[in-house]
Amino acid sequence: MQKAASPVTGILLMAAAMATLPFLDVVAKMLGQQGVPVLQIVWARMAMGTLATLPLALMAEGPRGVLPGRSGLHALRALLLIAATFCFFYALKFLPIADALAIFFVQPLIVTLLSPLILGEHVGPRRWVAVAVGFLGTLIIIRPGFQAFNPGMGLALAAGAALALYFLVTRRMSGRDHPMVTTFRTSLLGTIFVSAVVWMVWQEPTPAQWGLFVALGLLSTLGHGMIVMAYDRAEASLLAPLAYLEMVMAVVAGWWFFGDFPDIWTFAGVAVLIGCALYISARERAAMRA
Repeated sequence: MQKAASPVTGILLMAAAMATLPFLDVVAKMLGQQGVPVLQIVWARMAMGTLATLPLALMAEGPRGVLPGRSGLHALRALLLIAATFCFFYALKFLPIADALAIFFVQPLIVTLLSPLILGEHVGPRRWVAVAVGFLGTLIIIRPGFQAFNPGMGLALAAGAALALYFLVTRRMSGRDHPMVTTFRTSLLGTIFVSAVVWMVWQEPTPAQWGLFVALGLLSTLGHGMIVMAYDRAEASLLAPLAYLEMVMAVVAGWWFFGDFPDIWTFAGVAVLIGCALYISARERAAMRA
């Protein structure tokens, strides 16, 4: 149900979500440094997210909200989320959080690139130029040929591409179910899929690691829950630029917990990506008004 418009509340909720989500990456990187297999971290993210969203799905639609529905699209969405999560968490083994997130932010450009093919949406020439410039921003961050190859860069790019496809599938499903119900069903299927293979690398977690597993689910649910509430109260075009506040908190969190700080080229590339994403958002808003 749409809440009464309250742009200030929406902005505050979105800003709080962007301040929360980088700590999900902090927890995942901590677990990876402790030798926990990446697939097991992904399982924890899915399983704990399922438990955290179960009561929210029940509150939204009652018992019907937890029953399977449109399993094909939910399964595809779950597989794409698994791929994005696995690639990004694996990238954190090789890159600082802010650097991985900077490359990962290529996903809005990929959404624009693929939306005509998958959704049949029209993309004008100026938005195509923005996509091309945004790709140059990604090259500034990666700087191929000017620094040693880091597998984390390819993994972060793959994560961004997988999440872009995830968003496109989500757009196809929009309006069919309550957002919390969709989130729960996707997390549940993701847990089932990862559980089928995680036993091959499973390591018995310590009590502290179980605590970090729970933190993964709580942080993810809290962050994405605030995003849902923000979009209930304010226009998407108003909130979209605030997503880049996540980059600011990622820099702070990476420096505080791991002593990492991006170089000047990463900041330059991020500035190009942000500029292109803001332009694309403005063009979409203008197209919607027209």
